Amino acid sequence: MKFDDAITIKDIAKALNLSTSTVSRALRGRYEISAETKKLVMEYAERMNYRPNPIALSLKEQRSKAIGVVVSEIANNFFSQAINGIESIAYNNGYHVIITQTHESKEREMVNIQHLVSRSVDGLLLSLSCETTDLSYLKQLHDKGFPIVQFDRVTDEIDTHRVTADNYFGAFHATEHLISQGFKKIAHITSTSNLSITRERLQGYKDALEQYNIAYDAGLVKHCNHGGMIYDEVEQAVEHLFQSRPTVDAIFTAGDRLTTVTLSALKNVARKYKQVGFIGFTNTNLAELFTPPVSVIRQPAFEIGQSATELLIRMIESKRPVTDFENRVLPSSLIIRESSALATS
Repeated sequence: MKFDDAITIKDIAKALNLSTSTVSRALRGRYEISAETKKLVMEYAERMNYRPNPIALSLKEQRSKAIGVVVSEIANNFFSQAINGIESIAYNNGYHVIITQTHESKEREMVNIQHLVSRSVDGLLLSLSCETTDLSYLKQLHDKGFPIVQFDRVTDEIDTHRVTADNYFGAFHATEHLISQGFKKIAHITSTSNLSITRERLQGYKDALEQYNIAYDAGLVKHCNHGGMIYDEVEQAVEHLFQSRPTVDAIFTAGDRLTTVTLSALKNVARKYKQVGFIGFTNTNLAELFTPPVSVIRQPAFEIGQSATELLIRMIESKRPVTDFENRVLPSSLIIRESSALATS
């Protein structure tokens, strides 16, 4: 059967000699339709592969049954896994997902959101770009009652649901682990301070150093403002780190793409200096295949996507305006491998 030839409620009604309203009510399981009629209609609909018309449904319910997703990059391991979680909940609830990428551009983020809203999506799942500082257009959208749920990279300037990993303790435990292995000069390569994840992970790093009586050295912290999207920016940061702090003995990276790009940059830069201990935030499944296998802080990306989608659908389908919002923080996991072991030679 071609798409244009798909069976309709009118076709079912004609075939069963029923009214279209009776068929419609039977398909929706309404109480006023007898069990016998419901069974007759459902069996015929199943046999003829009947599927509801999504356009007709959206007009009737004043919903598109579509959710917009805005992330920095689908190729990022964290976001690809979060999107899998988003889709698993959305599709099971009858929603489609439209995914857009900002590539860390505030302009592209704004254009993407405007496009999604113009396409009448029912709500947005948003993870902010590295460049985003002006949130006025998002505030206006939120103030109009448009459902928005933030995940991973969030702001408290917009009062709505937020779902994140435990960035602070993930960073604290990563730094603590390196200290326990005997490292003393631990560098931190991170993204722009615009992002909530940058600030939370930096604070976890600082507090771990303080707890173990290691002085914080701002020269050991390098900000890559494009979050690893530009290889040369990361390589220059690593090069400058070794030049300015030749005693650095370990590196802790604060992002998924930052981690993988820094590992690549280290292969070029460290040849001129020395090998160092390493640990980073990343959800790549290839971390254990590096040489040496890489210690990581792994975020529950799939579960974050699921949780954010559940909250958004609840907002979309709420009969009343939602004014009480949740801030869900899911625990990260420290996975220890050889890269964070102190070299003995």
